[in-house]
Amino acid sequence: MIAVCTGAARDAAWAGRMKRTAIDKRPVEGRVKVGELGLVGDEQADLANHGGVEKAVYVYAREDLDHWAAQIGRDLRNGAFGENLTTRGLDVTNALIGERWRIGSLLAELTGPRIPCGVFRSWVDERGWVKRFAAEARTGVYLRVLETGDVGAGDPVERVHCPDDAPTVAESVRAYYGDVDQLRRLLALPGHGPKWDERAAAVLKDA
Repeated sequence: MIAVCTGAARDAAWAGRMKRTAIDKRPVEGRVKVGELGLVGDEQADLANHGGVEKAVYVYAREDLDHWAAQIGRDLRNGAFGENLTTRGLDVTNALIGERWRIGSLLAELTGPRIPCGVFRSWVDERGWVKRFAAEARTGVYLRVLETGDVGAGDPVERVHCPDDAPTVAESVRAYYGDVDQLRRLLALPGHGPKWDERAAAVLKDA
């Protein structure tokens, strides 16, 4: 892991109906404590759609930031997509939902992909951004905290558990957007979050 990033909520005219966002995360020095609801010193503005136990920590890969930087023609710093942890050398897109990672003294479990929203689109300021981001499935991943601890730049990310027959982060994106087979695989995972049950109710009602 190469960066730990936090940010405070602030007013922003472009930030959807709330006109407030905490997407601007910046790298911080030293070690940061992580509780059940995320990093100490970090905030979320839209608590209905961000944060909470199932989205306590957001992880994005440096390699995927570099991919998008090449696509949109400008540099993207660590934290540029609102992530809390920026990794290097870890294939986040093909990690498994339900995997458990040890990062520093933190133990966390992968819960689901980031689904792009209008605030993210306005922040990046690229035409068709929501569709482009979702289509490539380089969404990063949210973590649920199983054991609180602290993290710092330079900490290795160690996989300590891989579930059987779990979809990857990329496959979970397709599940969210209506892939019934992948969604059913997600629903079969022990401890899957309630948001997946809500999504399943919408997707499977006509399946």
